[in-house]
Amino acid sequence: MEFLPNGFTLEVPAGAFPLSTDSMVLSSFVRLPKNARVLDLGSGCGTLGVLLCSQNEHCTVTGLEIDENAHLAALYNIQRNALASRMESICADLRSVSERFSPGSFSVCVSNPPYFSGGPASRETPLARREDLCSARELMGAASHALKYGGDFFLVHRPERLAELITAGSECSLEAKRLRLVRHRQNGPVSLILLQFRKGAKPGLHLEEVVLREADGSPTPAYREIYHI
Repeated sequence: MEFLPNGFTLEVPAGAFPLSTDSMVLSSFVRLPKNARVLDLGSGCGTLGVLLCSQNEHCTVTGLEIDENAHLAALYNIQRNALASRMESICADLRSVSERFSPGSFSVCVSNPPYFSGGPASRETPLARREDLCSARELMGAASHALKYGGDFFLVHRPERLAELITAGSECSLEAKRLRLVRHRQNGPVSLILLQFRKGAKPGLHLEEVVLREADGSPTPAYREIYHI
């Protein structure tokens, strides 16, 4: 059992994507407009949805998750946190977004997508971490369809994928507007990137950086803020 801000909790079943640094830094990076309608692409057991709902009492979240066990865990987490009126989980392939929702149905999309390439060598890697069913282009296409004009797409990924992600977004009318570099330790390498895309926006990228731990390993003020310490 994971304990989240404001009394919310998260149950993560074996084999599901755990509560991780990725989810915590992404939830702190997201900026929600008033009464945001959020689509979580590859929502797992509902981690991002519960985190966002715990911090914003007026948003609603729809999660799409292809793995049935993770989807069932999300339903449990929704019920446990009394979020049935604000949050839902749908067991479906994110590539079916255009069949399930009208264009522009959401004001915000979020995603903590798979990082590892598919193929025979990756078969022992959990599905939630593989790109077999979620390439960068497919992810951007799903977000672009779901978002209203001017809506934002927030995601976390590996730094070596930055150029690919920005290119894929541009091809789907999603302009990269904000980039946050995440370092786990002061003077260490960039370990994660956070990107905010805006549908139909003009070019112009704002660069940010956050460090989670000092050189001696102690948590930084940013870490304390992200983890609500």
